[in-house]
Amino acid sequence: MSTHRFFARAGVLLAVAGSAALLGTGVASAHVTAKVIGETATQGGYTKITFRVPNEDNASGTTKLEIKLPAEYPLTSVRTKPIAGWTAVITKTKLDKPIDSHGTQITEAVSSVTWTAAPGTRIGPGEFGEFEVSAGKLPENTDTLIIPTIQTYDSGKVVAWDQPPAAGTEPEKPAPVVKLAKKAAGGDHAEPVANETKADDHAGEAKASGTDDTARWLGGAGLAVGALGLGLGAGATIRARRTVAKAGE
Repeated sequence: MSTHRFFARAGVLLAVAGSAALLGTGVASAHVTAKVIGETATQGGYTKITFRVPNEDNASGTTKLEIKLPAEYPLTSVRTKPIAGWTAVITKTKLDKPIDSHGTQITEAVSSVTWTAAPGTRIGPGEFGEFEVSAGKLPENTDTLIIPTIQTYDSGKVVAWDQPPAAGTEPEKPAPVVKLAKKAAGGDHAEPVANETKADDHAGEAKASGTDDTARWLGGAGLAVGALGLGLGAGATIRARRTVAKAGE
């Protein structure tokens, strides 16, 4: 096999591999997720939760998002971050049993938060949005918060991301999940410092970043090598034509 043919074939293979990796990364993340970024979600504490909402429909946009907070782990304090073009409504429900918080009896907890887009605003095809809440006090008797979420499109389509995690496999419509770290011995319940980090979160982010970088590198390398192969092939064709022309003179 000639050199230019080898490089041309290698370029095609790398380009295909890179495209497959990039497409695979997109598919794997194409559902509503909940992330705690840049701080620690600790049992008994407070944290910021970011809900990332990809638009999966190629013909319509997302205009409404509702998160349902677990009644078995009531959160008495939930605040939303303002988003241009969106209105947030917090719904509370009466607690069966009041909660004592620093000497104050709390009788209500937040049951849901709903964001609705103003006319002309939406998360369009190929886009994603992020919705942030500050929430607490986080439960001390679980290490996982499952937060079912409902995504509504301007076409009228409604998608419920409400399936709990299953061992070994990912559900078709998984609910967003927030992992809670155990409270350190002697720790308090104050809101976390913004610079706090959690090793598990950073490990996951680093792994995701590494996968994404590798996929992009493969795609770019495939295109570059493919272009090199085409260039070598074109050069060989020109040289061959010149040789034939000289032979006929």
